[in-house]
Amino acid sequence: MGSKGGCGCCSCLCGCLFSCLLSLIFQILFTVLVILALAAFIFWLLFRPNEVKFYVTDASLTQFNYTSNDNTLHYNLALNVSIRNPNKRIGIYYDRIEANAYYQDQRFDTETLTPFYQGHKNTTVLSPVFHGQQLLTLGSSEVSNFDSDKNNGIFGISLRLNIRIRAKLGWIKIGHFKSKIKCGLDVPLTSSGTSSASPFETTRCSFDL
Repeated sequence: MGSKGGCGCCSCLCGCLFSCLLSLIFQILFTVLVILALAAFIFWLLFRPNEVKFYVTDASLTQFNYTSNDNTLHYNLALNVSIRNPNKRIGIYYDRIEANAYYQDQRFDTETLTPFYQGHKNTTVLSPVFHGQQLLTLGSSEVSNFDSDKNNGIFGISLRLNIRIRAKLGWIKIGHFKSKIKCGLDVPLTSSGTSSASPFETTRCSFDL
């Protein structure tokens, strides 16, 4: 009888210890979550990060010819891309910038731009130039769209930037982050410095982390 009572007491003690251990673990996890949430709130109060803004402020298209017999696009496109860092305490390292030009969802050129650091509340202008010729296979409906754009004097061209960035918070650097910037542009074709269409309008791009 005494032996059975001893085992019962042992089981009860083990159960209490296990319960106390679980309670301690939950308390530690809860404390860690509270600390992390508080740290994130303090970070936001100190730095108040704002989204970097991308605009295409100017576009010059002096050649955009497509020959269907050899499926070749001849092009000469120059852009000015304005990047605004509105943050007061956050600097940004642009470690890699890949600029891609698309027409009717087909890429016709890629340019790699020079990496740079952008300080607080700073605006930087990039000037990618796409020039050359590229094999581009357009179907009959796409060729019809091209002819329509040519008649209107405005081509729907998409600029897509693939960038890899790091953030600088005081002396701390964090990253790397990969981001995609998309800019849907209506670019007038100019000839001899003049265009029959409306001038290019500054276009804001979408930012996607």
